[in-house]
Amino acid sequence: MTPGSHRQPAIIRTERGLTISGTRITLYDVMDYVTAQYPSKFIASLFDLSEAQINAALSYIETHRAEVEAEYQQVLKEAEELRQYYEEQNRQLIARIATLPAKPGTEAAWEKLQAARAKRES
Repeated sequence: MTPGSHRQPAIIRTERGLTISGTRITLYDVMDYVTAQYPSKFIASLFDLSEAQINAALSYIETHRAEVEAEYQQVLKEAEELRQYYEEQNRQLIARIATLPAKPGTEAAWEKLQAARAKRES
């Protein structure tokens, strides 16, 4: 057997999609930063990946760019659909919560929050 014959594949397909082997990090997570043109060392440190792992991910993305890009666009579309769904589901709840009076003893915290919000908006 050759020395590399027992190596696990660097990129595997899981129920979450294309994933860096030994992690829960998908290539779609990495793609967010690749498309924003972040340096590979930054991406690696952000996800606590080894140099070999980030290189394998970037190499896979480059080699299979069309496939990864198509799946990435699908992931982005589904994420946006979920965001819109939950925003709509929670709209009435958020509006109702906003009308509730502050809990006793939290007045100082609310005043501080309102002051910070007013400062940020001015």
